[in-house]
Amino acid sequence: MRQENQFLLDEVKGQMDQYGDFTIFQYAKVTANAMGGFRNNIVKLGGEVQVVSKRILCRAAIASGLQLDAKSLPGHIGIAFAGSDSIETTKAVFQFSKDSDSALTVVGGRFDGKLYNAQDTEVLSALPGKDGMRAELLGLFEAPMSQTLAVINAILTAIPCCLENKSNKES
Repeated sequence: MRQENQFLLDEVKGQMDQYGDFTIFQYAKVTANAMGGFRNNIVKLGGEVQVVSKRILCRAAIASGLQLDAKSLPGHIGIAFAGSDSIETTKAVFQFSKDSDSALTVVGGRFDGKLYNAQDTEVLSALPGKDGMRAELLGLFEAPMSQTLAVINAILTAIPCCLENKSNKES
């Protein structure tokens, strides 16, 4: 293997090991400005976008312990490495796909060490991000306490109301 290809292979393998989660996409007819905006969105989420050849990607995946087949990867391939929230990064990839009239299509991805196909990746992208899940969990914890507080508050306000009604009735 030529030295520059080995350097690229080492770089992609290093990114796979560093980021852990990623989304693989196929692109066609994407303008440079659109791809630049897409890269900026992924960088804002803490990730990175890399356009690589299929052979380099498959070799990097094998070096990282994953089984990717170059025959299952159509067209020109790119990879969006996830930052701190892999769901948000995947949502950004699918959003760009919708905005660019399907000039970019998701092929699959890796989340928590497991490879997923395009349909499973789309299902995962429909989930709320980490912040959304945390908010839902806190809402579940908070709901019984707020309902208990509402009942106690109703009891406490009902007593003076009853006393006032009784005093109005006697006078």
